[in-house]
Amino acid sequence: MSKTSSKTQKRKLENQKNPLEQILVKGLDKKMDTHGVSFKKDLAFNDTILSVRHLKMFFPLGEGKKLKAVHDISFDVKRGECFGLVGESGCGKTTTGRSIIRLYNITSGSIYFKGFRINAGSRWNEKEIKWSKIKGNNQIKELRQNLKNELSEMDSSPTPESQKEIQDVVKRYQDEIHSVETRISDIRTEQHKKIKQIKYDNRHVSRSLMSRMQMIFQDPIDSLDPRMTVEDIIQEGLKIQGFKNKTQNHEKAVKVLEEVGLISDYCSRYPHEFSGGQRQRIGIARALVMNPEFLICDEPISALDVSIRAQIINLLNRLKEERGLTIMFIAHDLSVVKYFCDRIAVMYFGEMVELATSDELFKHPLHPYTRALLSAIPKPDPLSEKKRKRIIYNPAKEHDYSVEKPSFREIIPGHFVLASDSEMIKYQELIKEEDEANAKKEEENRRLGIE
Repeated sequence: MSKTSSKTQKRKLENQKNPLEQILVKGLDKKMDTHGVSFKKDLAFNDTILSVRHLKMFFPLGEGKKLKAVHDISFDVKRGECFGLVGESGCGKTTTGRSIIRLYNITSGSIYFKGFRINAGSRWNEKEIKWSKIKGNNQIKELRQNLKNELSEMDSSPTPESQKEIQDVVKRYQDEIHSVETRISDIRTEQHKKIKQIKYDNRHVSRSLMSRMQMIFQDPIDSLDPRMTVEDIIQEGLKIQGFKNKTQNHEKAVKVLEEVGLISDYCSRYPHEFSGGQRQRIGIARALVMNPEFLICDEPISALDVSIRAQIINLLNRLKEERGLTIMFIAHDLSVVKYFCDRIAVMYFGEMVELATSDELFKHPLHPYTRALLSAIPKPDPLSEKKRKRIIYNPAKEHDYSVEKPSFREIIPGHFVLASDSEMIKYQELIKEEDEANAKKEEENRRLGIE
């Protein structure tokens, strides 16, 4: 074997490895972290390209009111997978995607990309300072009142014994008050330190790191500047990142246009000269020219007709395989998401209600809202479509959280659901019943010779 071929094989093996792992093995993470930006090694070693932790995104409505568009969601996206995010209009899917790519300054939580924190909010830390002070002051007030009551009941005679007893009681309460004040001060110091780190991280996000994350927007018309040619639109990101060579930029623009199924002659044209499917391909080319590792697809097919949808989905599938992309696919249509995604998260009113692999979610849909979404999928067979029963989700009837509060928890390995303790028991029984029914159905099909 020649030296050239052995070097080529070695280079291919190195490219297949997680580049983050190589950074850590070689100790280069110390150099990368010299600017003081928060970095989590465990995410890099676990091949977690994106980690969202307790994300909250609130919008002010005026008069002290807030719209809670996204409220406390957490999930991880592994390198090379396609992660689906589904839900009805207004549930917070697009807000989640825009928060991840830093189009919004998030209210609270943290977002990590390739181990580095790229977006964070300080609302929780500020509330922790506020409420620790309020609770601490209430405790101090109660302690002083208890001291006053206890002293009023004690013997106030000037004898040495009674005076010593009073001094001991006063000292005991003073120590307790000092302990509360110290705790308030420690919490304030700790949270101020975290807030300072959050602000520092937000100011020092690497532009080259963020260029590895790109977004395909929902509307192929509004997402393209009508006053710019296709070539200018595609090259805009390159110019921002400092690529000034016009010849090389032109070659890159032509290459990605051909990669998405368009011809080089389109470079000099304007967006209004193209159809909706062609405009969406231009949007995909604009994202691909930056050579991203992570792609956020915000309902890229919702504004297109059925035949064009299939073309765009097949194009994304091909690009995913050829470029090794990690994709976050936001959509309404669960049938499309099932075909395209490895894992699916379901959102409702800013909260994540269920998360599982694609096959598991369709096999065991547990949350009532997930079942309602699945029941809305039309069937191609007219006979079965007539028998399809539409499930209407009404949270007031389905849940009673006045006593038990829900939490997002794992019911079986890899399957998470938002539920209370009593609902978890009900869902476990539901899984058991569905498994038994599926086993009987398979046995009956086997007996009849049906595949």
